[in-house]
Amino acid sequence: MPLAPATTAQVILKPRKAAPFWGRHPWVLDTAIGRVVGGAGEATVADGEVVDLVSNTGQWIARGIYNSHSRIRVRLYTWQPEVQLDDALWRERLTAAVALRRAIGYDDPAGAARLVFSEADQLSGLVVDRYAEHLVVQPTSLSMASRLDSLLPLLVEVSGAQSVFVRTDTALTRTEGIEVAAGMRHGELPSEAVTIVEHGLKYSIPWGVGQKTGFYLDQRENRREAARYMSGRRVLDVCCYTGGFSLNAALLGGAADVLGIDTSERAVELARVNAALNGATNVRFETGDCFTRLQEMVAADEKFGAVVLDPPRFARGRTGLDEALRAYHRLNRLAVDLLEPGGILITCSCSGSVSREDFFSMLFGVAQKTRREIQILEQRGATPDHPVNVACPENEYLKCFFCRVG
Repeated sequence: MPLAPATTAQVILKPRKAAPFWGRHPWVLDTAIGRVVGGAGEATVADGEVVDLVSNTGQWIARGIYNSHSRIRVRLYTWQPEVQLDDALWRERLTAAVALRRAIGYDDPAGAARLVFSEADQLSGLVVDRYAEHLVVQPTSLSMASRLDSLLPLLVEVSGAQSVFVRTDTALTRTEGIEVAAGMRHGELPSEAVTIVEHGLKYSIPWGVGQKTGFYLDQRENRREAARYMSGRRVLDVCCYTGGFSLNAALLGGAADVLGIDTSERAVELARVNAALNGATNVRFETGDCFTRLQEMVAADEKFGAVVLDPPRFARGRTGLDEALRAYHRLNRLAVDLLEPGGILITCSCSGSVSREDFFSMLFGVAQKTRREIQILEQRGATPDHPVNVACPENEYLKCFFCRVG
């Protein structure tokens, strides 16, 4: 293998730490690094600087971008020594990402899709969602945040978007040391919100508020497929957000009655707006703590034919795994207690640190405690516009189980 150019800063690995990076894993954690050498005689390496990853024996492995603030000390972007991390590379990656969504049919101009999904599109730390002809960009790494001035014009060029809105995540801002101002960066929005169409249903998407970039795009196919199980049932949608599962159950699934609950008053307001947009009369929404409301319903001996659980992330890392699993167990146990025999449980986890096996084991524990039979009918994940790079399995975060409870 070629040696790293002396003019480029080097991150030199500890012995026996190179294997994941030969396999193209894009995250170099601080614990894998032996030492850092500045390029061109510099004593230090600046945050956001391009660095070469080198084995402890001096073999060139990959090229990435350095960040001393993050536990992910280097994010890798190429394993070809002749490739530079410049606008030509970013244009190539963005073009490929947009082309993939077109190829899989996620290019409805009235719809929404994830155009760029971080590591899955070889753009670690960049998320781009399209709502109709408007983009919401969320940088989740210093490497991408520091290059937004170059990336955003390229995004407009390859996507043809009318506008670009930048959104930030407070927690990631702290852990990555990102300093990016949220707001409009290109064009003008038609109003405070835009309306998209998904499976024939309309949704109002506000700018700069709510979860993720404004909508749970990753549940698109799960919402439609879950509706197949809802015919004639009384449905409870817990953590309903802006009503995606609720409206699919009511309007596509033929549910008899749907109740959606969320802790966010703003989300419930939007859910009601979305119900009105679609003329849904068999859906109602209320604000309340989901655990508390489920406990009250169990105490009142209420029963439902189907319960949907789509809570926000309970754990951001492995250190919070046990607490997250306890929360999932409690939520699912309450849901099972509310289900009539033969009822349907749609249960989800978007916590990346909770594996599919962890989630399965949690449900097994619920079955033991409730003494109810739980049959898993389908195990689903995110939509195809949220692909998983097999070199970075951490991208596979969403679990969605369709179950029958006896």
